[in-house]
Amino acid sequence: MSTRLPRSMTIAGSDSGAGAGLQADLKTFAALQTFGTSAVTAVTAQNTRGVFGVEVMSPAFVLAQIDAILDDIGVDAAKTGMLATAEIVAAVAERVRRGDIPNLVVDPVMVATSRDRLLTDDAVDTYRRELIPRALVLTPNLDEAEILVGRELRTDEAIRDAARQIVDLGTRWVVMKGGHRPGGEVVDVLSDGKEFLEFRHPRIETTSTHGTGCTLAAATVARLAHGDSVPDAVRAATDYVHGAIANAPAIGHGHGPLQHFWRWYS
Repeated sequence: MSTRLPRSMTIAGSDSGAGAGLQADLKTFAALQTFGTSAVTAVTAQNTRGVFGVEVMSPAFVLAQIDAILDDIGVDAAKTGMLATAEIVAAVAERVRRGDIPNLVVDPVMVATSRDRLLTDDAVDTYRRELIPRALVLTPNLDEAEILVGRELRTDEAIRDAARQIVDLGTRWVVMKGGHRPGGEVVDVLSDGKEFLEFRHPRIETTSTHGTGCTLAAATVARLAHGDSVPDAVRAATDYVHGAIANAPAIGHGHGPLQHFWRWYS
């Protein structure tokens, strides 16, 4: 007798070797026992030291990949990662609007690890208008949250005020990721605009942090596909990412990848 696996999908850019993007998502889906599928938005020539080239897919081809998955395999939860252009953002938002993609986690990939902007202003505006209002969960890092609210966020109260403002854009929940903030703890704050939950983990001093944002969003998707509530999914995802960083392999000469299968190899 066959056992039905929960089905998860990532709509993201492909990372050739740094351990982020679509590759990190699929490893996370597998580690958390979901059947992962993908729609590639861009292909990067990338390693742990940097990005050396990008080829962006057409919006029509991104939609063709999504439709191929939806028409046959189906999806229980999904995430977006690097969407590259305003046109791709709008196209994905339209598919979500039709109701074909449930439990959407939007990782608004706007800023690289180097803090270089990855999206034009018109693409950020399209995020605000069309995709964020259709998200179940939004997972910005500090730089992305500052872009969305248009100001610096340096205090705990500023983070909470920004969470309320971001929820007002339409997402049902936001995870204000704490990895880019200073301090001995990483504090990820989950909010629906009214209530606030904090998930705390001791900061690990390491350069093996490439793909943490992708992995957090993908782990949240995997747990949502299993039927978890949003708070339970995010709590499990932050625990999983902490373990993946703590057990990261020494790969590459820059910002290395996580160990997505750490529960087996730790």
